[in-house]
Amino acid sequence: MAEASEAAALETGRRLFLQECRFVAGAAEHDRLPEPTLPEVAFAGRSNVGKSSLINALTGRHALARISQTPGRTRQINFFDLGGALMLVDLPGYGYARASKHMVENWTVLMLDYLRGRPSLRRVCVLIDARHGIKPTDREVFALLDEAAVVYQAVLTKADKTTAGALARLIADMAGELAGHPAAHPELAATSARTGAGIETLRAALAALAAGAAP
Repeated sequence: MAEASEAAALETGRRLFLQECRFVAGAAEHDRLPEPTLPEVAFAGRSNVGKSSLINALTGRHALARISQTPGRTRQINFFDLGGALMLVDLPGYGYARASKHMVENWTVLMLDYLRGRPSLRRVCVLIDARHGIKPTDREVFALLDEAAVVYQAVLTKADKTTAGALARLIADMAGELAGHPAAHPELAATSARTGAGIETLRAALAALAAGAAP
């Protein structure tokens, strides 16, 4: 029974992410945010953690979200409508020290306004590079989301670039740390945009949010 339920969830996720995914809006200021008409899942993470690569892998597109080797290139909140069922939200990367102080302050205020006051936001996927683990800037984001009571899920990226043993230890350590955070989702996801590992499972979890079946 459990296997049948899991298979059905995976198929629902596959079907959802086969739908057209189109760019809706890019907002560099709070008053430019589009109206919250769909359930939203936001992707946050340190600069160059692989947000664009993950979004492209989930949607099966090669250039939906721009990929850059230069950290700090995403300078606005970008919204993508997935089949009229779910809005994927690409947030500016945080923790990029080489950006100007004024620019960092603007990005921070914009993200805080979005995260604290978006009624349609169902979950924030906080991306963590599997090679490096949780950094102090990630913990600051965890604390912010705990305070705002916004559910967030830790998603490891670039899982193919570490060993199986190191990945297992990292997942165990992160699960222990996140257990003390009230807004953290209990399930961690380990993904690789290059190999496709973990992508189907994450699609299924996000599809459940689109259907209103999970917090």
